[in-house]
Amino acid sequence: MDDLLTRLRAGLPAEALLTDPDVTASYANDMASFCEAGAPAVVVLPRTVEQVQHVMRTATELRVPVVPQGARTGLSGGANASEGCIVLSLVRMDRILEINPVDRIAVVEPGVVNAVLSRAVAEHGLYYPPDPSSWETCTIGGNIGTASGGLCCVKYGVTAEYVLGLDVVLADGRLLTTGRRTAKGVAGYDLTRLFVGSEGSLGIVVRAVLSLRPQPPVQLALAAEFPSAAAACAAVCTITERGHTPSLLELMDRTTVQAVNRMARMGLPDTTEALLLCAFDTPDPAADLAAVGELCVAAGATEVVPAADTAESELLLQARRLSLTALETIKSATMIDDVCVPRTRLAEMLAGTAAVAEKYDLTIGVCAHAGDGNTHPVVCFDHTDEDESRRARESFDEIMALGLALGGTITGEHGVGVLKKEWLARELGPVGLELQRGIKATFDPLGLLNPGKLF
Repeated sequence: MDDLLTRLRAGLPAEALLTDPDVTASYANDMASFCEAGAPAVVVLPRTVEQVQHVMRTATELRVPVVPQGARTGLSGGANASEGCIVLSLVRMDRILEINPVDRIAVVEPGVVNAVLSRAVAEHGLYYPPDPSSWETCTIGGNIGTASGGLCCVKYGVTAEYVLGLDVVLADGRLLTTGRRTAKGVAGYDLTRLFVGSEGSLGIVVRAVLSLRPQPPVQLALAAEFPSAAAACAAVCTITERGHTPSLLELMDRTTVQAVNRMARMGLPDTTEALLLCAFDTPDPAADLAAVGELCVAAGATEVVPAADTAESELLLQARRLSLTALETIKSATMIDDVCVPRTRLAEMLAGTAAVAEKYDLTIGVCAHAGDGNTHPVVCFDHTDEDESRRARESFDEIMALGLALGGTITGEHGVGVLKKEWLARELGPVGLELQRGIKATFDPLGLLNPGKLF
């Protein structure tokens, strides 16, 4: 320990090192339940690429594991500390280095907060679409690590589609530059995409070149009430089949709607079995909403309420943004699943989740990015009740098994981390797992980067 600190201090300012055990303990976990974490030996908060390189060279020389972190808003334990590790927190590398309206790119450090970047590019008439629900606090580096998504994915896609190039410090301290700044480029293997979603297991992202879009028109939304989740899912399929491209298409089940009502008194219909929220940012959103409203009625909606203006739209969408917070008030703890299925199997996913809730006698609310089939079943439980905690974990696993059985994936945007390691192996299969472990060994032969995650 003394040797580690001595070597780190040789290349870092004093304020970059945290060693007080009470302080370092606060960096041990992200926001996931049921995920083990160790006690860090030290927390390092670098401000420069050179300081990150120094940390990695030191870690390699002394064979000390390194766990990279952003804002720790993750939900899979991907940022949890390993025993005796260096926690490398990148939150102080928070500069927006460039915004280029002609090339439509931004160059940023990993600690830039998503919402800060979004507001900065908006001043140039530009738009950075990925918008995780934690966008006011989560960082771009963390978004890249988990390939995160958000409410707008149905139209604009996830983080991976906006990362053009990266600067990455490798395990041995070398600096690798991947990708490009140009609109097109296919030279060599796509190493940029390889790092996106790698959860800090292949290298430390210290700079990112991000693609931007022109700022779209202000969106308008509608809310449609359905007598069953199946009817709402049928509407989702019809909306997609008819070629509509909403900027948002979200679903809340009855449990979620009632939780939001209890917490925020928003006046949502307590009798609804499913609430579908749809928005358009097209030149004529009112016409698009009218067309979708008709499809919802044809699918069985009992009421369709289009917003008259932006303020009403924001009120409707606020209900969806409050979903996870509201569900967290039901019990002392939650497990948030992240299963993505084909849109055609969405109704089966919701029905199966309801059956799991009944089987385990648990409250499980579902909010979903319905337009891309990404469901978030939220298992609510009392963490002080041993039996209820066991049932929560078993129900979580059963929901993931259901997702795979429906042709889906165990994570659409939250990542694997610690929580879903065994399920990743099942999804990849033995050949896929072997190849992915081989890639990990190529970039990190000593296994120092975020050990215990993914595999």
